[in-house]
Amino acid sequence: MARARSARGEGVFSIAGPQWQDLRALFDRHLPSTEVLRRLIPILLIGFAATTCLGFYYQIGNGKDAALDSAQRQLALTAEVAALQLKAETLNSSTDWQATLADSLPKGAIHNGRTALLADAEGNVQASAPIDSPYQGNLLTILGPQQPLTIMGADAGVLRITLFDGTDALVTVRNIPKTDAQLAFLQPVGHALSGWRSDAIIEITLLICAGLVLALVAGGLWYLAPPAAAAQRDALTEELTEALPGCGVWRWNLARGHVHWSAPMYRLLGAEPMTEAMPYGVLAQALHRDDDLRAEVDRHLREGISLFDQCFRLRHAEGHWVTIRLRGHITRNLSGTEPYLTGMAVLADQDAIPGAADANARLRDAVETISEAFVLWDNQNRLVMCNSKYQQFHGLADDLVRPGSSYDEVIAAAAEPIVSKRIAVAGKDAGDSRTYEAQLEDGRWLHINERRTRDGGYVSVGTDVSDLKESQTRNAESEHQLRASVAELRLSRRELEHQKQQLVDLAEKYALEKNRAEAANRAKSEFLANISHELRTPLNAVIGFSEVMQQALFGPLGHPKYQEYARDIYSSGAYLLEVINDILDMSKIEAGRMTLDVSTVDVADIIEDSMKVVNQAAAERDITLERHGPAQLAIEADRRSLKQVFLNLLSNAVKFTRDSGRVDVHLSRRNGQVKIAIKDTGIGIAETDITKLGRPFEQVENQFSKSHQGSGLGLAISRALIELHGGTLQIKSREGQGTTVTCILPVEAVQPVEEEPLAESA
Repeated sequence: MARARSARGEGVFSIAGPQWQDLRALFDRHLPSTEVLRRLIPILLIGFAATTCLGFYYQIGNGKDAALDSAQRQLALTAEVAALQLKAETLNSSTDWQATLADSLPKGAIHNGRTALLADAEGNVQASAPIDSPYQGNLLTILGPQQPLTIMGADAGVLRITLFDGTDALVTVRNIPKTDAQLAFLQPVGHALSGWRSDAIIEITLLICAGLVLALVAGGLWYLAPPAAAAQRDALTEELTEALPGCGVWRWNLARGHVHWSAPMYRLLGAEPMTEAMPYGVLAQALHRDDDLRAEVDRHLREGISLFDQCFRLRHAEGHWVTIRLRGHITRNLSGTEPYLTGMAVLADQDAIPGAADANARLRDAVETISEAFVLWDNQNRLVMCNSKYQQFHGLADDLVRPGSSYDEVIAAAAEPIVSKRIAVAGKDAGDSRTYEAQLEDGRWLHINERRTRDGGYVSVGTDVSDLKESQTRNAESEHQLRASVAELRLSRRELEHQKQQLVDLAEKYALEKNRAEAANRAKSEFLANISHELRTPLNAVIGFSEVMQQALFGPLGHPKYQEYARDIYSSGAYLLEVINDILDMSKIEAGRMTLDVSTVDVADIIEDSMKVVNQAAAERDITLERHGPAQLAIEADRRSLKQVFLNLLSNAVKFTRDSGRVDVHLSRRNGQVKIAIKDTGIGIAETDITKLGRPFEQVENQFSKSHQGSGLGLAISRALIELHGGTLQIKSREGQGTTVTCILPVEAVQPVEEEPLAESA
């Protein structure tokens, strides 16, 4: 700090000059008062606390969202891996479903509250993991009938729903293609957020503790006692001035940097006395550049020395240097918060500064400044000098560390620390010197160097290396932990590579099986198309000849029974031809060969034509058949395909409606779509059987219990034709109350996307 003033100008500086007056006015005008600062700091602390609370709230919210996203991704990945394992299994009534589910689950699949359920094609849960899971019964009952998971499967992703028992859970479902089984994974949201909840509790606890600390700090600042009154300070200065008229009285507030001088002190420097306090910056400008008074005061404060005795030089008003000796004590005010230096300043001997005394003072300052404990003994084992570190380390009183004290007296009065471990530093021990490290009983480590001087004296320097030893210990522990972490990462990497290879193998197997299934499906469709063509040719001949015989075009048959047989042959052949035509249409649709002849058609007219076809069958059973809606409803579609769809739906409605029942057709248009709803009062369909409808050859009744004829292809063909038009077909039914089949078609035709043919498998 003294060297920093070397570039200062050498002009005459007056303590009471205009520079000081301008500087004082500047400070009074721009700096706020102590009271204002004391009141402003709590407000700033409250603002900081509010900002911190908002930051914690935002962080906790983001942490919750991140925890839910992580749980969803983990649940989806676990379900995907388990589903891939189950694709290679054949699930039937003789399969051990529980063992199959256990083998398919990856490591950690049911941790953190996750539950796996394996259900058959009917939705009944056949296996669960853990085995004592409370979720039993039907999957629709557990998840609820309104959720789309059991219908869409993997396309629905991971949904957050409320289960039948009121549990808020994350759920995902995967379809197993071979047996139409379904694999469901459930995880309560409470378990998914357990880690986030513990972190949030820790963060909130830290926030509360920080708030309490800030409150204590703000309270302490608010009730901080103001400095001593100026009147008392002036009275004390006047008393000292009257008692010591030839000495200058100093009152230096070391915390605030305010210096009060008595009038004689100003006169020693040839300046006019002032009543205001002087900032230390003004005093520093008058100091000699080689004298650092502030550094010496800081050393006394740092080392706890109360006595102060120092010589320094100040510039006189006439330009020359005046040597001042300041003697006093460092004390604190009544509140114990602000240190003060109170002392007497007198003119010192001019010859004492530049000579040996100055050099000794600098040497002592250097010894006091070092952070090590230093002691020097002469060749008679008498104390030459020691610093305060050595005095504090051995617990020596001030009167025992005077130069000339014998070694025996000092050692007898010293509180020798207990050394629990001593380690010699290799290569440092010699006859006249040694170096070692010692661990004290309180855990501190000292690095001690002992040397002989040229005159036979003895010097010892002790350094506290506790922080270095702790750092070395922490580094060793960190290195050990780092090695363990690297080993764990390598093991995890090998496991991930193994799992990656397994997933690649499963994906290749899946692609191969998919190609095989698609090839088999194409072969089946082509076979059905070919066999249908082969059957229709002789069947047309049978129907034609039976019709000739039935109508007796070439004369009577001779017996009435032949006429009955001809009718039976004709009706059976016609039914068989209808089935073959359905099979041929279905094979065309599956093979992608069905094309639409789109034109502008009237849906109401097509409905009227279809109702005329089934009207006779409805009249025979006293079934009322009515149409509701607009008389004309034009859309862009294939007339033949729509008529085939409506004939199938109306025929089914009449077929499954009881005698004297009712079939209503409702037409409407809204938002660019046409809706055709065919509602009957028939026998209805059970809710669990609705999912079977629309699949090729699927019927609610089996071959041994069904009471109506049909191949099971009509509804599948109708659904496929509606979807080719870009529409949807919906079925709603209640057992014993009837069924409603709704066709939703776009008004403008939707161009079908042509799929590229799949490459034939090798």
